[in-house]
Amino acid sequence: MKLKDKITKRSDPTPFYTFEFFPPKTDQGFSNLLGRIDRLSSLHPLAISVTWGAGGSTKDRSLDLAGITQSECGIETILHLTCTNMEEGMIDDALKVCFNARDIYQDPPRGSEYWIPTDPRFVHAQDLVSYIRASPEYSSHFCVGVAGYPDRHPDQEVNEEEELSYLREKIDAGADYIITQLFYDVDAFLFWLHRVRDKGSMVRTAAQRIDVPIIAGILPIQSYGFFLRLTKLCGTRIPPDVMAALDPIKHDDQKVKDYGIDLAIKMIRRLTREGRVSGFHFCTLNLEKSVRRVLEGLEWIGESPRTMEQNRLIAVLKLLIPVVLAYESPGNTITNKLHSGSGGRGELNYAATWDEFPNGRFGDFKSPAYGVQNLWDGGLGVKPSQARSQWGHPKSLDDLTSVFSAYLHSSTATTPFSSAPLCGESQLIVPQLEQLTRRGWWTVGSQPAVDAMSSDDDVVGWGPKGGYIFQKAFVEFFADQEVVTWLRDRIRSRGNGMISFLAGNLEGGFESNTNAGDTNAVTWGVFPGHEIAQSTIIGRENFLSWKDEAFYIWLEWAQVYPPGSEERQLLEGVRRSRWLISVIHHDYKSPEGLWTFLLDN
Repeated sequence: MKLKDKITKRSDPTPFYTFEFFPPKTDQGFSNLLGRIDRLSSLHPLAISVTWGAGGSTKDRSLDLAGITQSECGIETILHLTCTNMEEGMIDDALKVCFNARDIYQDPPRGSEYWIPTDPRFVHAQDLVSYIRASPEYSSHFCVGVAGYPDRHPDQEVNEEEELSYLREKIDAGADYIITQLFYDVDAFLFWLHRVRDKGSMVRTAAQRIDVPIIAGILPIQSYGFFLRLTKLCGTRIPPDVMAALDPIKHDDQKVKDYGIDLAIKMIRRLTREGRVSGFHFCTLNLEKSVRRVLEGLEWIGESPRTMEQNRLIAVLKLLIPVVLAYESPGNTITNKLHSGSGGRGELNYAATWDEFPNGRFGDFKSPAYGVQNLWDGGLGVKPSQARSQWGHPKSLDDLTSVFSAYLHSSTATTPFSSAPLCGESQLIVPQLEQLTRRGWWTVGSQPAVDAMSSDDDVVGWGPKGGYIFQKAFVEFFADQEVVTWLRDRIRSRGNGMISFLAGNLEGGFESNTNAGDTNAVTWGVFPGHEIAQSTIIGRENFLSWKDEAFYIWLEWAQVYPPGSEERQLLEGVRRSRWLISVIHHDYKSPEGLWTFLLDN
């Protein structure tokens, strides 16, 4: 049954809900997600949705996941499509393959000002809606949903009237329902809903009103760093009281997570009471516990049993801790911090909770939540005009070196690869990073060596009090093929078994002195009453996954400049020619070891 028919025929006064998942980037994560979806399906969502990467980058995994959930789990499945950089014919292929799934949800392309559609038929979401409705093969088969933006679309510099007009156009094209972007300002959402439902100044006639179901997008806050990055990316308004509540607990992931659950419950209760919202779309981030606890708090489901099935994968691998938040911290340092309250609760072998925090580029690649940082194909996180203002108009390699150097010296607050100012930890190694950058080795990730620093330290500290932090030094940068050759030879002659490297390019080239399956903990902590926490892991799987994303960022940066311009030609050329290189020094007691190896002679 189509989603719109399910909504229409419901008689239950309790609001309905749907769950959103994204296809994990690794086979292990994909396999583990299936069990998670199976458990969450017992909560009886009206449907689930599966996201679709820009350019069809997750096409096969998205279609596989949608097919399994539809056929084997028996759950109504929505395929979440985007037109961004889709090759001509790919939309038709997707529609044919997912013909058994009756629901499609469409986002418009995300934002490069000079983005050129690879399939000229599809520039805006309404183009895809119109195409489906005009097709005899698809018109009556699919139920089609579109996105709504209570806080306005982050990439469109339009006023509220124009934003609502675009929404009206998508409905006129044949959309059956609306799923909104995530939001946290309930007052602003209710005002937006009031206008959409023919009670505002824009809509004046009955023929113009929007009567299709509106499903509110809900994302319980999972961690402070991820929350800030995501709300910036999506242009989401953050009420002052939310920031005030988060500030004193921002270093404790578990307390932030608990607050996020509480906030989601309060938001939903108010929306059902004041806005008569009858449906909610939970973005799960492929995590389980928060969504379950929100539904329990609303008393829409019963409490979950504590005797959950054992996660055999984790038991066999004997991982030491639940996997926690992995993200690029403000600035140039990649971290994966375990904060007080995140571990030691005896939940290691609960399949529902072993990885209950977002899992970024250097997290555990076996987690279903691995790779969440680019879930929305959010691009550069700034509008094209802001990108040009911050990073200028680079027309030479020296200009690019200046962009990365300016970031190291805080002359600019961001780069396309770092969405926040340089953090204190990276400032400890700015002279070394600057030397690499002057060579044209543009650094995008790094951390200093740390030997038994207090967990209370203002710069590198994390985790429960009374602990000690350890780090291996590593650095990640873009450089030419010649540097890969130089590095490989130098490791053979001067590495002394202390250096590991991974390098990859756009075309699939890969070199490393590590073995397939090797993992390398580069950050760990020792805390009273806790097992050793290995919190940042670098291996082939997560490096290669991040490599693909990193080279896509070069493309998005190029697209903020006009076709044929010097800037665009430069950035596209760099994307084709450069390698992403990660170098790790294993002696954490040698703070200068990595830099001596790279910079001497």
